[in-house]
Amino acid sequence: MTSADSDDHPERALLDRLEEYYDAVPRHGARVEDHGPLTLFVREGKGWPFYARPAREWSGPLAAADVQKVRARQRELGIPESFEWVAETTPTLRAAVEESGLVVHEHPLMVLDPSTPAVPVEELSGGIAVRIVGADDPMLSSALAIPHLAFAEPGTHVGRAGTPQLAEAVATGLVDGSVERAIVRIRAGLTVVAAAVEDAAALSAGQHQPLAGVSEIVGVGTLPTARRRGLALAVTAALVADARSRGAATVFLSAGDDDVARIYARLGFRTIGTALIAEPAEPTEPTEPAEPAEPAEPTE
Repeated sequence: MTSADSDDHPERALLDRLEEYYDAVPRHGARVEDHGPLTLFVREGKGWPFYARPAREWSGPLAAADVQKVRARQRELGIPESFEWVAETTPTLRAAVEESGLVVHEHPLMVLDPSTPAVPVEELSGGIAVRIVGADDPMLSSALAIPHLAFAEPGTHVGRAGTPQLAEAVATGLVDGSVERAIVRIRAGLTVVAAAVEDAAALSAGQHQPLAGVSEIVGVGTLPTARRRGLALAVTAALVADARSRGAATVFLSAGDDDVARIYARLGFRTIGTALIAEPAEPTEPTEPAEPAEPAEPTE
């Protein structure tokens, strides 16, 4: 832990394990820069950018000047001014980040207890097939494109984007190297993709990233026109089952908000903390849209 304030937190050992994971995962696809109390991960090659987060084992104070230093480096590199951390693990970072001018977003941090029994995917999917998507599966591009459409229309309401928009996204939108990067990571056992498929079309998809007995479920999204059918929950259940089959004793995720957290509680996830993401405030004048950050909060 990085603060004595968290010594008495009942989930200290579990939060420490997640900190080790958070620090280790980006190192498989990023250059690492040490900035004292903060570590900056810089994407190597094409793809969604990474972020800065607290340095492992840092026990000293954190100040706005530390955050400003990293923000200046992010601007120099042309990458988003983004920070991610856990509130209970590094409680002093929020004030420093907010003093630097960034906006902080809160997301329930949820963990599945190892003793929680598996929920059959078939009970959640309404008969729609949910499967693991391999590196050579023709469904892979669709599964990777779905989160782009899902996060463009946030929330759980039925939206506008459907299979025609998905086909267009696959044909024109995946030019950032995400498919090629996913293939490499799938073959290396660092990423697992699952999708709910109906009539040879992916309707919902997500990933988990196993490493050293821990795995985070990320980027779970459903085509907006296919929402309200339980597909995101079924995909999550499939990812949980796969993570456990690979020896992950700790499976966790960051929910989009408290409403989404209640959905994941149906699978046995419980909230143990708050994941924080800091970024600049939305611009007041129209600008060209930035490349989206890698999704970290599953959503229906």
